[in-house]
Amino acid sequence: MSGQKCINMKTISDSIIYIGADDLDLDLFESQYMLEEGMAYNSYLIKDEKTAIMDTVDARCAGQWKQNLSEALAGSQPDYLVVHHMEPDHSALIAWAMQTYPQLTLVASAKAIQMLGQFFGTEAFEGRTLAVKEGDTLPLGAHTLTFYAAPMVHWPEVMVSFEQSEKVLFSADAFGKFGALSKCGFFGEEDDDWACEARRYYFNICGKYGTPVQTLLRKVSTLPVKIIAPLHGPILRKDLKEYLDLYNIWSSYGVETEGVFVAVASIHGGTLEAAEKLVDILKAKGCPKVAFSDLTRDDQAEAVEDAFRYGKLIVCAASYDGGLFPPAFSFIHHLQDKAWQKRRVGLVENGSWAPSAGRVMKELFSGMKEVEIVEPLVTIRSRMKDSDLPALEALAEAILA
Repeated sequence: MSGQKCINMKTISDSIIYIGADDLDLDLFESQYMLEEGMAYNSYLIKDEKTAIMDTVDARCAGQWKQNLSEALAGSQPDYLVVHHMEPDHSALIAWAMQTYPQLTLVASAKAIQMLGQFFGTEAFEGRTLAVKEGDTLPLGAHTLTFYAAPMVHWPEVMVSFEQSEKVLFSADAFGKFGALSKCGFFGEEDDDWACEARRYYFNICGKYGTPVQTLLRKVSTLPVKIIAPLHGPILRKDLKEYLDLYNIWSSYGVETEGVFVAVASIHGGTLEAAEKLVDILKAKGCPKVAFSDLTRDDQAEAVEDAFRYGKLIVCAASYDGGLFPPAFSFIHHLQDKAWQKRRVGLVENGSWAPSAGRVMKELFSGMKEVEIVEPLVTIRSRMKDSDLPALEALAEAILA
């Protein structure tokens, strides 16, 4: 593919070589998340007395990965293929690698090995797999990998590994982000705001699984990690505490930024006008930060990200067919799917003859954990009028209290 790009055979060290690839043509990750700067599929090679391939890549990048692997091996033969995660964007080249290198042993969790048959046939690589569990080690020579289970970060078979001599954590999907490395830099040196796309990635990919992520963080906290090598995004080697602190906030459903996120789904502009007025009111009342999203036009994944980032949310939505305008329903449904919780929410509905959006939104939010619905529910009839301003003022005061 013309959009593939190798990162010029970058290395973490003399022994740990990057063999992943960028996909600059991909516009939707997992066929749903918008990408403005492509996607990185990270894979690594550890060269020692025994050589280990650390994951493969997506099939879209097969040609580039094969070339990178061949150049990194420089004529030598690999001994192990370590599979941290069986999702196809990291496992697509497993069969090719196992066929190309007959002496290769596949190392993975028992559950991942069970999944091999689902992707590659019922007798996939029989007799050539090594199941590892929590605390198991794989000596390579001067390098030794220790494995840690990380189920539901974000599939049940996931594990991470820690290379003891160079103190590198191969973190699977954890600490990943959207975007190609050729855009943000191999070590993120051209990345002004790692958290922006890492946050959107986390909450849309792993957001539902905060408890398993917390469990992984407790394990990581006991390790002398100097470098984090994820399966997506830049390799992290500076200010690791900042990344760990953010992951702790995100996975515990804490508030990262004080402020209010206003999300609106308007059909003919009346609801949008009310939402924009509410933004002005919140700012006038001293709200430290007011974020805004038009759910009919903006990226839903970014809206989900902001809903998790801030501690307070106001949804302004039109009524539709006796229910809720679909863009608002989709947004709230996404929050349900990702276990959105521990937040305060205000509601503004619009209806020309039988307002119904508020009722539906209340039902949806009422089923979420530790979500407080703030009164009053503001009802707009077609277009905002001066008589609606006191209710908007009251809602702003209540959400900020």
